Amino acid sequence: MDRFSFLNAAHTEFFAQLYDQYLVNPDSVEPSWRSFFQGFDFGMTTYNDENPVQQIVEYVTSPSADYSQVSEKLKKEFNVLKLIDGYRTRGHLFTKTNPVRDRRVSSPTLDIENFGLSAADLSTIFDAAQTIGMVPSSLQDIVNRLKAIYCQHIGIEYMYIRNPGVVKWIQDKLAVNVNQPSFSGDEKKIILEKLNEAVSFENFLHTKYVGQKRFSLEGGETIIPALDALIEKAAEKGVEQFVMGMAHRGRLNVLANIFGKSTQDIFGEFDGKDYDQEYFDGDVKYHLGLTADKKTRSGKSININLAPNPSHLETVGAVIEGITRAKQDKYYADDFSKVLPIAVHGDAAIAGQGILYEIIQMAQLDGYKTGGTIHIVINNQVGFTTNYLDARSSTYCTDVAKVTLSPVLHVNADDAEAVVHAVSFALDYRMEFGRDVFIDLLGYRKYGHNEGDEPRFTQPVLYKIIAKHKNPRDIYAEKLLSDGVIDATYVNGLEKEYKSTMEENLEASRKKDLTIITPFMKNEWEGFEQVTDVTMLKKVDTSFAKKGLDSIINTISTLPSDKKFISKITKIVTDRKTGYDNNTIDWGTAEALAYGSLLTEGFDIRISGQDVERGTFSHRHAVVKVEDSEEEVILLDAIENKKGKFGVFNSLLSEYGVLGFDYGYALANPKALTIWEAQFGDFSNGAQIMLDQYISCGEDKWNNQNGIVLLLPHGYEGQGAEHSSARMERYLQLCARQNMYVADCTTPANFFHLLRRQMKTNFRKPLVVFSPKSLLRDPRCVSTVEELATGSFQETIDDNTVNKKEVKTLVFCTGKFYYDIVAERENNGRNDVAVVRLEQLFPFPADQIKEIIAKYPNADDYVWAQEEPKNMGAYSFMLMNFDLVKWRLASLKAYAAPASGSYTRAKRRHADAIRMVFDKNLFR
Repeated sequence: MDRFSFLNAAHTEFFAQLYDQYLVNPDSVEPSWRSFFQGFDFGMTTYNDENPVQQIVEYVTSPSADYSQVSEKLKKEFNVLKLIDGYRTRGHLFTKTNPVRDRRVSSPTLDIENFGLSAADLSTIFDAAQTIGMVPSSLQDIVNRLKAIYCQHIGIEYMYIRNPGVVKWIQDKLAVNVNQPSFSGDEKKIILEKLNEAVSFENFLHTKYVGQKRFSLEGGETIIPALDALIEKAAEKGVEQFVMGMAHRGRLNVLANIFGKSTQDIFGEFDGKDYDQEYFDGDVKYHLGLTADKKTRSGKSININLAPNPSHLETVGAVIEGITRAKQDKYYADDFSKVLPIAVHGDAAIAGQGILYEIIQMAQLDGYKTGGTIHIVINNQVGFTTNYLDARSSTYCTDVAKVTLSPVLHVNADDAEAVVHAVSFALDYRMEFGRDVFIDLLGYRKYGHNEGDEPRFTQPVLYKIIAKHKNPRDIYAEKLLSDGVIDATYVNGLEKEYKSTMEENLEASRKKDLTIITPFMKNEWEGFEQVTDVTMLKKVDTSFAKKGLDSIINTISTLPSDKKFISKITKIVTDRKTGYDNNTIDWGTAEALAYGSLLTEGFDIRISGQDVERGTFSHRHAVVKVEDSEEEVILLDAIENKKGKFGVFNSLLSEYGVLGFDYGYALANPKALTIWEAQFGDFSNGAQIMLDQYISCGEDKWNNQNGIVLLLPHGYEGQGAEHSSARMERYLQLCARQNMYVADCTTPANFFHLLRRQMKTNFRKPLVVFSPKSLLRDPRCVSTVEELATGSFQETIDDNTVNKKEVKTLVFCTGKFYYDIVAERENNGRNDVAVVRLEQLFPFPADQIKEIIAKYPNADDYVWAQEEPKNMGAYSFMLMNFDLVKWRLASLKAYAAPASGSYTRAKRRHADAIRMVFDKNLFR
C-alpha cells in the first residue's frame, strides 16, 4: 500500500514528538495515535531500539504495511499530513501574486476532498497541526493557516531541496507570523517614502523628457523599497560591500534612489551633452554603472556597486559574480558573506538567455562560488512584444533556480510589504546557508518596451487593464491611511518635496556644458592611469634577476619526496630543471617562471578555463596529483618569499559565462594577473558577446580599464576546422584606439616577458594571446636563462641569421608559421630571404618595422605570409595598417571553413602557402 508514501523524513520530527509523548505518558496522546503506537510496539518484530522513529516512518510508508487495524481517525491524520504536504509542494500555484491577470488554472486543486477529507472533518481536531507550528487544531484552522502561509501574496517553492535541515529552516521561518509582513509604523513610512521616490522619479522624467527612452520601472516600483531594505538589513548582518547587476529596465531609478547618483548627472545624460574627455565615447544613460560609499540609517559604512552593462541581457550576471569573488579573495578570504552579489533580471531574459544556466552552475564550484547570490526578477509578464506563454516552456521564468535547488519566492509586486518581507527572507537564507535564492517580483510594464513603443499592438486586453491600474505607491498609501499610519496630506508632502529637489537639479544641470562619467570602482584603481597607444608601445622593464629564477626553478622542478607520483609527471617536472640548466627552456617552464616571478613581487595570479590545471596539451601541470590519493600539489605555492596568491581552476564546460566571470574578476582587482584560457582558441567564439561588448570596448564605453588575459591556442597542424584557428581576424577587427594588446609569440622568453609586462605597467589593457600547440614541445622553440633574466618584451624580432645586404625578399609573419618558413628556407638554401616576426600585432609597431625595413637596402620583394586562408588571419588587418612598402600576400586562398578535415589536404595546402613565400609567381 503506497497511499502514505508521501510520509518521509520531513515528518520524522512530528512522529518523534508524538512518540516521545506517548512513551512518557500514553494517556496524553490522542486515542487513535495511542492505539497506533501500541500496535506498533507489539507488532514490529524488527524493532530498532536505537531509532524507533525511523522504524515508524518506514512502517507507515512501506507498500506491504497492514493498515487494517489502523483507525479511520488515524488514517485521516495521515491525510491531513498529505494535505499539508500538498500546500508546501503546490501552494505556490494557487497564490494571489498576479496584480493584473488571473492565474492559470492548475489541477488538481488543494481542495480537502482531493486528500481524502471532507467538510465533515473541518471541526475535527488533528495532531498533524503541530507540523506547521500549531497546537492540535481543527482542520478548518489548519487550512486557514496553510492558505495564509502558502497562498496569499507570497508563493514559495522549496520542497525539491534535498537537505532536510534546510527544508525545516524554511518551514520554521514561514511559520513566523504565518509568512505575513509585520512592520512598525516607522518601517512602513520608510517603505512608502522609497515608493514615492520611485514613482515621482518616473513621473518627473515622463513630463520633462517626453518620448525619450528611459525604460521605466513603472509597474515594478516596489523593487526600490525592497533593495533599500535589503541593503539596510544586510549591513546589520555584517555585509560591507554589495555588487549589483541589472539590465536597463528601472536602472535609472535604482541609480538615483538606491545608489544616490546625482539627478543633475542623469539630466545631463538625457540632454545629450558631450563628455569631458575626448578619448571616451560613453554609452547610453541606462547602461552606465556607479560605485558609491554610503552610510546606512543605522550608521554602518558600506560600499555599493552597480556594474555597467550592454543591451545584451544577462551578460552582466557573470561579470558581477567575478567582481564579487575578486573582492572576497582580496578583502574577506575567510568570510565570503561580507560581499553580497545581487542580480536583477527580466522575466523574458532569465528564461531565455542560456548564460543564466552557466552562471548558476558556477554557484557552488570552488573557483567561482561567491557565498550565495540574491536574484530578483522584475517580472513584466511580457518580453518586448512577446507574451510569457510564448517566452518559455517552464511554468515559471525562475525554474532555472531548481538547478541548484534554490528556493524561489513569487511575490505580488503591488504589495510593498510582502515584497520587503520576501527580500528579508531571501537575505536570511543567503546569510544562513551561503546559497542562491530567487525572488520573482510579479508586476507589469506600464508602457511598451520603451516609452515610444505602443504595447496595445500586441497586448490590447492587458494594457486596458494596466491603464486603469493604480501604482503601488497609491495602493500602499491607501492602506496606511486606512490603518491610521499616515494622514491624508502625507503623500502629497513627500511628492512635493521630491519634485522640488528634482526641479532644482534640472535647473542646475542645464547650466553645465559637459557630462562627467565617473569610472566604475574607481577606488580599486588608484595609482593606475589611462593611456594611449604611444604609451602602450613604450618598453617596460620586465627583467627578473637570475638568482630569483634559480630559486623558482628549484621549487617548481622538485616534487615532494614523501609522495608518489606517476612516472610521466615525475619526468615532466624534473625536465624543467634539466632544460633550465641546459639553456633550453621550453614554453611551459617559461610560463611557470613568469608566474613564480610575479608571485614573489606581490601580484596575485588567477588562471581559469577548461582543463587549465594540467593544460589542454599537457604542458602546464600547475596542479599535480599524488598517484595513490589524488591529493593535489601546487608547486608554485611553495615558492620562497611568495607574496601573492596563486589560484588555478578547471572551469565548467563554459566559455561565455566563465570569461564573463573572469572579466569581472580582473575589473575588481587590477593587481591580479587574471587569465582565461580557451581549451582551443576556436572555442572562444562561444564567448563572443563578452569579447564584443566588454573586453574590446569597456574602457571606451564606461571608462573601465581591465587587464584580463586571453590565451587562445592557435595553429594549423592538420586537426580540422574546429581545432586550428582562434579566429585572429575577429580580434584584430576589434582593435582600435588603444583598446587592447594582441600578441602571437614565437619564443618562451617573449611569452615570459609578455606576461610580466601585463602586471608591471601602471595601466591595464586586455591582452589577447594566440598561444601555441605544437611549439610547446618543439625543440626549436626554446629560450635561454639570460633571455628571461634580462630585457623586455619584443614587439618585433628581426632575422639575425642572414646577411642583410644579400636579402632580396623580406618576409613578415607571426606565430608558428615562422618556424615552417625558416625550415623551408634551410631546405632550399635561400640565403636571400629574411623572416621577420611580428610578436605583437596591436598596437601595431609601425616604427619598429620601419627601422627593420631600413636594414635591408637591397630588398625589393616584401611579403606578408600567413598559414590562415586569405579571408582569415591578419591579412585584412595588415592591409589597413602596413603601408610602409608595397607587399604581396602568401597564404591559402579564401575558404569558408578555417581548415580542411583531411590531414592530407591540409598538409598540401599548408605547403602551397609556404611555397608562395619563395615564389612570387605563385601569388593568387
